[in-house]
Amino acid sequence: MRTAYSVETVRAAERELMARLPEGALMARAAAGLAAVCAELLARRRGRVYGSRVVLLAGPGDNGGDALYAGARLARRGAAVTAVPMDPARIHPGGLAALRAAGGRVAESVPARADLVLDGLTGIGGRGGLRPAAAALVERIPAGALVVAVDLPSGVDADTGEVAGPAVSADVTVTFGAYKPGLLIDPGASRTGAVRLVPIGLELPDRAELEALQHTDVARLLPLPGSSSDKYRRGVVGVVAGSEQYPGAAVLAVAGALRGGAGAVRYVGPAADAVLARYPEVLVGRGRVQAWVVGPGLGSGRAAEVERALADRDVPVLVDADGLRGLDPEVVRARRAATLLTPHAGEAAALLGVAREEVEAGRLAAVRGLAGRYGAAVLLKGATTLVASGGVVRVNPTGTPWLATAGSGDVLSGLAGALLAGGLSGGDAGAVAAYLHGLAGRFAAGAPAAGGIAAGGAPVVAQEVAAALPEAWRSVRG
Repeated sequence: MRTAYSVETVRAAERELMARLPEGALMARAAAGLAAVCAELLARRRGRVYGSRVVLLAGPGDNGGDALYAGARLARRGAAVTAVPMDPARIHPGGLAALRAAGGRVAESVPARADLVLDGLTGIGGRGGLRPAAAALVERIPAGALVVAVDLPSGVDADTGEVAGPAVSADVTVTFGAYKPGLLIDPGASRTGAVRLVPIGLELPDRAELEALQHTDVARLLPLPGSSSDKYRRGVVGVVAGSEQYPGAAVLAVAGALRGGAGAVRYVGPAADAVLARYPEVLVGRGRVQAWVVGPGLGSGRAAEVERALADRDVPVLVDADGLRGLDPEVVRARRAATLLTPHAGEAAALLGVAREEVEAGRLAAVRGLAGRYGAAVLLKGATTLVASGGVVRVNPTGTPWLATAGSGDVLSGLAGALLAGGLSGGDAGAVAAYLHGLAGRFAAGAPAAGGIAAGGAPVVAQEVAAALPEAWRSVRG
């Protein structure tokens, strides 16, 4: 499992380590790792470090020092290194001395040409956007230069991923000791590029502020049939979805549930003919279920069906889309079984009573706020999907922009409902469903199974995502 830690936690671990090390040793470790990554990138781009043009944007803090010391290492390997301080009077003295001793130079303005630019303007303690002096340097980064951020892109909040104004868009971010939440959560995550972690010996607590599942974690959580399993033991999902206007939502939610491992699916709603035409194995009408999925394509005027599902306090319920309208926090909090809410940013904003822009700018705060208000697990859909439950927040590392297509969320709801019926908690069902759904989206789009969120591929439709879910299961189990 990949874990991310808050600035406060990282700072405390750094202080404990520095107390045991000679002065400057921790910064030397960070600079060595940073320089090694930069050398590797330059070798890929130009075939060698020697003769490369490197520009250091140096802030007054430790990030500026890391950049200067790393620049000194690159200068000793023959790179032409130029440091541009944000505030010349406050540039890191030790790093500056090391750079000059290695043959580097200092300039007042950013050179017009560079092979690589190191962003060391602000550190993980930066808040509230870039100062004008830093923003001016960022605007002058030469076109075509490879941009490497030190610890995180300047202008991104390390704890939340929020971006208040101008910020660096990096091709690569080299972070030290631990991932920070802002590297994994949008809008900050969209500015990090590829993230490289450099270990520096920090001792961190077991409980992290943010988690990201990986294949082994998902494989451990997947409910698998045994030799004595039957369709009822595997879990029956009740799907209350679709309407005359949106019959496809019912079909897609059922598809997600069937492909998500449910032993059987019961459908309740006006789109039974469309569902049976596509999936004749579906049971129609109410009956005993191990989880309910309510809301996709439900339309207006059917709030009673949502209330009926929530009133069965001992059966897990997933509420999505139209089912979220006017949702009563007290009704949800009174339930004994798991409740999983799956809003997108607009629906989350309505539940919180804030503007959509506020949710999109502060996704971590929004998902935590919803989980706290409703006492439920919450899956906040988006470019980076977040799942909050019981004080733990998980960020989904899989996916592709091609998943931003009509009906994709209906498939996700059915899939998560099947996992609830299979015995997973609300938080685990949401996180595993998001992971498999993102992976299936990549397979359906023909994108690489690993890599950045924007890795390759071609357009897909929601039915293709559902059809690719078995391949996602096999990939995880394999």
